[in-house]
Amino acid sequence: MSLVRKLFPLALALVLLGGAIQGVSGLRSEPEVQGDLKPTSDQLDAAEEIAAKLKHHYRQLEFDDSLSSQVLDSYLKDLDPNRQYFLASDIREFERYRDQLDDQLSRGQLEAGYTIFNRFQERLETRLSKLLDTIENDLESLTFDGEESVLVDREDAPWAADEAALDAIWQRQLKNAVLSMRLNDSSLEDIRTRLTRRYESQLKRISQNTPEDVFQVYINALTQTFDPHTTYFTPHNSENFDISMSRSLEGIGAVLQYEDGYTKVVRLVPGGPAAKSGQLKPADRIVGVSQDDEAPEPVIGLRLDEVVDQIRGPKGTKVNLEIIPAGSASEHDTRTITIERNKVVLEEQAAKKDVITIERDGESMKLGIIEIPAFYLDFAAFHRGDPNYTSTTSDVAKLLVELRKENIDGLVIDLRNNGGGSLLEVNKLVSLFINRGPTVQVRESNGRVSIEGDKFPGVLYAGPMAVMVNRFSASASEIFAGAMQDYGRALIVGDQTYGKGTVQTLLDLNHGKLKMTNAKFYRVSGSSNQNLGIVPDVDMPSLIDKDEVGESSLPNALPWDEIDSAKYQRVSEIVPYLPELREKHSGRINKNPEFIYVESLRKLLDENRNRTELSLNEKSRTATQRALDSERLAIENRRRQSRGEEPLASIKELRDLEEQRALDPESDEESIDEDPYVRETGEILVDYMNLIRENQVARKG
Repeated sequence: MSLVRKLFPLALALVLLGGAIQGVSGLRSEPEVQGDLKPTSDQLDAAEEIAAKLKHHYRQLEFDDSLSSQVLDSYLKDLDPNRQYFLASDIREFERYRDQLDDQLSRGQLEAGYTIFNRFQERLETRLSKLLDTIENDLESLTFDGEESVLVDREDAPWAADEAALDAIWQRQLKNAVLSMRLNDSSLEDIRTRLTRRYESQLKRISQNTPEDVFQVYINALTQTFDPHTTYFTPHNSENFDISMSRSLEGIGAVLQYEDGYTKVVRLVPGGPAAKSGQLKPADRIVGVSQDDEAPEPVIGLRLDEVVDQIRGPKGTKVNLEIIPAGSASEHDTRTITIERNKVVLEEQAAKKDVITIERDGESMKLGIIEIPAFYLDFAAFHRGDPNYTSTTSDVAKLLVELRKENIDGLVIDLRNNGGGSLLEVNKLVSLFINRGPTVQVRESNGRVSIEGDKFPGVLYAGPMAVMVNRFSASASEIFAGAMQDYGRALIVGDQTYGKGTVQTLLDLNHGKLKMTNAKFYRVSGSSNQNLGIVPDVDMPSLIDKDEVGESSLPNALPWDEIDSAKYQRVSEIVPYLPELREKHSGRINKNPEFIYVESLRKLLDENRNRTELSLNEKSRTATQRALDSERLAIENRRRQSRGEEPLASIKELRDLEEQRALDPESDEESIDEDPYVRETGEILVDYMNLIRENQVARKG
């Protein structure tokens, strides 16, 4: 069901619309393409130009047989990730290209890419036609009382030996789809209608493929062999990319990527409609889209730009999304949500403050909390020279002054879900907490290292600090957290961060644009932010699956490495205190019902996610689902009991409650003082402050 895998690894959900330009090849000697779709002369020229520019990529891979082999494997995986369309004989035939793609692409020849795609399209059309015929005529004959099972992930399965083997694979796939829907109380006619609509949509889509579609998929198999953020944009897509960067479009405020035929949610934009609705979560997969009161139309297999074009729209209108929730074992376990489109309002991304009190040994400790959803900057006002331009640093500085007047004892900076933003702003923010020094190092592809830093003396806040992070803290957030950790300026608390430590530049081509990685970020200590991210000093329990979210989950991500440390002076030594801080933290969360709930739910989700096969026996599958529902309900009721709430009687009650929360998230919002993660971070910070005080007393004694 997949046409493209990760066309645009972290594409903004306000971008991209596919285009098509057809023509004939020029005077270049081009091997004959087998099949209907053939490259245009512009695409041949662009391929040669892209190959030349990629030789200056940060990774500096050689265009040799090894690269050719990687591109072939990547392309086949992009087209058929679950090995359910190509035959083993096709793969043997394509082996002749294994050491040829580097030479072809360097010369601007695209015969291999188009020939393989044409074969894929032929296999896909055949398979979908057979499947639709079975759904129409033989759905009633399917039985679910045998011992069959279906592989959840066929990525490493062998290629089918012949059409009969493919028929058997798809028979099991179809039975799994039908059984999943039966267990969700769908009637046979409803199942027939939904599956027919899904596969007819895919069949219609492939008939509309153009040479530009092929070029986009094939060239991105090449670019993303270098790294997941190096991406080719067609001429039409590059125009929409420019529009998106100016933030003039309206939509739901989500960052999406294409993965194995699905549109996957990477993260939600703070202050955006999706984040505010509470219905869409990172790692959810979007499989259907519709407008107003219509039923969602399938979007599996569509290019990311096509899906985004259906999702975006004018402010005030509504979009319906059929999603597979993160952690679902079956692609047919879906639910439909509705989100009202709107602009992402800058004010809703603005930093904001609060104060909590931690009671310890009869003493009340006041802690300031500053939440920073994004590193924002009003570029237009900044370039006009307006002294009152809006920025993260100016807002945080004002909040710090206000908190100092409230006589806080410590400070927590909350960077959870902060996906980054302005490099200028993160450098300036660091300067509020250190007295001069480097903040981040940038290494270019030629090896030259430049250092960004705080050139101004003075510190606005010098007291005890903690910084909260999670898996969705990325880029600029990681620069700030890394600097605070290296300087010993703050405790880092939470989950390992995203690991986005690369820099991209947008290059104009004769046909489209190339976004190419040309530098990496490094901490002042010399450690790369890339791939590893920031490892917290004290870990918090999390429901986020690191195999699903983060730089390390992306294919061909640049590795973590180190360069020489910059010259900087540590403010304090936190490491000696960490063993005792972690021990005290562990003792609290092991007794805290909220964290016990998170750990229990995470374990259950992992068990569900890690299934390699699903039974096609209805009794067995029903028993498994009932056991899962029973455990999920028990976990929820243990939490409710600890809160003094009435237990829920059934899994249906729980699902109804979750749906109600999703439709009205503000009704379920906790105050900052009730957030268990904020309170536990406060407890850790108070522990740290007490240990420092005890150490100072011991020294004086």
